[in-house]
Amino acid sequence: MDSNNTQLNLHCQALLEQFDRNKPLYDKLKEVIVKLLDGLIKENALVVTATEARVKDRNSLIGKLALKGDKYESIDDITDLVGARVITFYTDEVDKIAALMEKVFIIDWANSVDKRKMHQLNSFGYNSLHYICSVPESLYSNPEYPGLNRIRFEIQMRTALQHVWSNIHHDTGYKSGIEIPEEYLRNLNRLAGMLELADEQFNLIRTGINEYRRKVQTLVADGNLDEVLLDGDSFDSYLKIGPFDDLNRKIASLNQAEIHEDNLKPFLAAFKNMGMKTLGDIESLKSRYSNDAFKLAAHRIGATDLDIISSTIGARSLCEVYILENGGGPAGLVSLYDTILGENRYNAQQANLIYSQATKLPFMEKHLQ
Repeated sequence: MDSNNTQLNLHCQALLEQFDRNKPLYDKLKEVIVKLLDGLIKENALVVTATEARVKDRNSLIGKLALKGDKYESIDDITDLVGARVITFYTDEVDKIAALMEKVFIIDWANSVDKRKMHQLNSFGYNSLHYICSVPESLYSNPEYPGLNRIRFEIQMRTALQHVWSNIHHDTGYKSGIEIPEEYLRNLNRLAGMLELADEQFNLIRTGINEYRRKVQTLVADGNLDEVLLDGDSFDSYLKIGPFDDLNRKIASLNQAEIHEDNLKPFLAAFKNMGMKTLGDIESLKSRYSNDAFKLAAHRIGATDLDIISSTIGARSLCEVYILENGGGPAGLVSLYDTILGENRYNAQQANLIYSQATKLPFMEKHLQ
């Protein structure tokens, strides 16, 4: 007889023997669950911090049977012999994962529990959503493992902060094998409250950012650009409406050139450096300087045989004209090129060339007097 299970009565020893016989089946179920979870999460474009699964450790099962083994008629009544866990970044993503689990697995609702509804002071780390599931044959079947689909398993769904807290609390509260002094327990509960608040705030912040992005997209689509602050999200939405396309096409028509799509995102920093605060400021820039920007671009490429030009030429010409008309000179152009092209030794040479070409155009006359 195994010395580890001498504490068990005959019934519990029989359950343990069932577990030992079924161990290959549990190992296979674990493998199937991990593959299914990873595939489902990827297929539904969900982002999680981890998915994991395990088969219950034999010694852990012995301890469980010693405590309450008589309540189980057969080994199949123990629903956590195979367990899986999905760890999300945000609290609302737990519900998204749960909805997906409900869609694909058979849920044993009578034994599933939403521990998030406990609302106990020290329950934060245990606020997981626990589903007891089984794999339908329509999702997976294997004649070599005919009993796999009847085995119930547990899926825990929780946030990363809940997972970290659960591990810390388990380590400090149980593995030590001693009762926690009240002063330490109080501090642990205070920390639990802080982490729960952090979990809520991360979710609120993410929700707020998403709402802001939707608002920006609506304002840009409706043309209310004066109301939209210039930042990374708003600039991305702005670029989607092709704000420089008309100027690019006009410049390209000089040589019947093809327009090559290029990255305009570096111009966000350029526009900010020029004092632009809103998307409306960029629109005002276009309205005021487009004609001179076209003339500068025409002077630059008109005498060439270029048949491909970058989609950045319109924005670049606008910035160049703005800098020159506002007294920035070659130094201002170098700063622009450092921003949109990256610092290199050719920027000064390019700046002097553009400045030289611009001096021949009417918009520069007042700056040369």
